Amino acid sequence: MTLYSQTKLTPQQCQRARMSRDARFDGRFYIAVKSTGIFCRPICPATLPKEENVEYFAHQAQALQAGYRPCLRCRPDSAPASWAWKGTETTFQRAISLIDHGALQGKSLADLAERLGISERYLRQLFKTYLGMSPKQYAQYQQLMFAKQLLHHSHLSVTDIGFACGFNSTRRFNDAFQKCLRLTPSQVRREPGSASATNTVSLAYRGPFDWQHMLAFYQLRAIDGIEQVQADRYQRHVMLNGSRAWFAARCASDTHMEIEFELESLRDLRYLVSIWRRVFDLNADMVAIEAQLAKAAPELVIHPGLRIPGVWSPWEAGVRAVLGQQVSIKAAIGQLNLLVRTLNYRQPRPWYFPDPQQVASADLSFLRMPQSRKETLSRLAGFVQQNPHAAVDEWLALKGIGPWTVDYARLRGQSDTNCFLSGDLIVKKALALHPGLTAERVAPWGSYATFQCWNQ
Repeated sequence: MTLYSQTKLTPQQCQRARMSRDARFDGRFYIAVKSTGIFCRPICPATLPKEENVEYFAHQAQALQAGYRPCLRCRPDSAPASWAWKGTETTFQRAISLIDHGALQGKSLADLAERLGISERYLRQLFKTYLGMSPKQYAQYQQLMFAKQLLHHSHLSVTDIGFACGFNSTRRFNDAFQKCLRLTPSQVRREPGSASATNTVSLAYRGPFDWQHMLAFYQLRAIDGIEQVQADRYQRHVMLNGSRAWFAARCASDTHMEIEFELESLRDLRYLVSIWRRVFDLNADMVAIEAQLAKAAPELVIHPGLRIPGVWSPWEAGVRAVLGQQVSIKAAIGQLNLLVRTLNYRQPRPWYFPDPQQVASADLSFLRMPQSRKETLSRLAGFVQQNPHAAVDEWLALKGIGPWTVDYARLRGQSDTNCFLSGDLIVKKALALHPGLTAERVAPWGSYATFQCWNQ
């Protein structure tokens, strides 16, 4: 079934994009060829099929559902993510995000529906409306496409890949892979894996990426013992679902980021990949974003490729924001390092960012800042500890938390695309240089406008 309504692209637009192999449309739709039974990305180098032999899909899962198998040349599993319905159905998006993070691995659909605050029937209806399939079908298709990506772009063994993708046995993994993709894992992995002791994955992105700017941004705000910035890469230690993990990221080309990692539980890898894509803003279509910013303010984009440099979680971003209230970046990171060092002093390095319980139960008198700000940090920690799934906007009810703090947490902790910090001092100075620049004109890309203002 062809779903033009969900892609927000007409058949004519899809045809023009595929005929020109326009990279700006990579990830926005997929091309299925009826005569071969294969689906591709718009940039596939294969001979262009006739239009009557083609149908278009908004997502890889829809093409798989229709019986097509992924192309081995353009590898649609590696396409940058681009949800055509983003912003149109909040509950559906939350469900998609939770499933991508493994919510149906070892848990039932009823559990997911309860977490979303809806009925199981309504959850099924949402997936039928937006994707034309059930949540469990979507989850398995995502598992298999992620497995295909790992077969192409990692040195993990087939057994480890099956386990990382949520299959309890290699046999079940092989059977599901062959049934759905009509290929065996060994056929996809044409070359033997490396004997290297380290694991790496390659993640695609589209458009310009000023990696050196992002590295400089991280360097200025790096936490001693947790983060490290080198000439061409960023690395840090994190806790993920109670397990320790480490990763190091670098831009390997103009289209891919390479990430080396160590992970105690391979079942967390898919969740980790989704966090990497958010933290490094790999899903952004920078060509389209910067074109709109240029229309809003012609001389605003003087540094192409400025992406959102995310942090590990909204909680971490919130702590950074509270410590950064009304002080310089240098002073804020000094307090942050003092907090991490004091709460980890009994632990050998590497250290991990303190969780809400650690901060809520700590005596924060050692921090060199006003008592009111210490109390704000303690209140935030207590609230997040008791309400781990609460929306960041709910922090506004806490004394000492204002709009700037919440916007900063949304900007860096959730990589929200539309945080235009018009009240920020540096942004105010930039507004004087661009009289026509408003939050309305740069929406929904206010966050990118903010970073351009910070770099005027």
